[in-house]
Amino acid sequence: MTNDEIKERIKAFICQFIQNVDIPDDEDLFASGLVNSLFAMQLVLHIEKEFQLKVANDDLDYENFKSINAITDFIGQKDLNSETK
Repeated sequence: MTNDEIKERIKAFICQFIQNVDIPDDEDLFASGLVNSLFAMQLVLHIEKEFQLKVANDDLDYENFKSINAITDFIGQKDLNSETK
């Protein structure tokens, strides 16, 4: 799966809850107020289901989920790590 496909899936999920907002890929989702801690947990659960990944407690870092780009990079790294095991 390409980064663009990952980004589109993440944006589609977020836009189910936040409508009529164009979210730049590098916008801080928390600082902008688009995402709060409760929604972040929904996002984590969605990522696990949608991309068939396990998000460990150590992965629950602000830097991994602060923007569309950060989430895409995180998913890409998790996917690479799972392929090498």
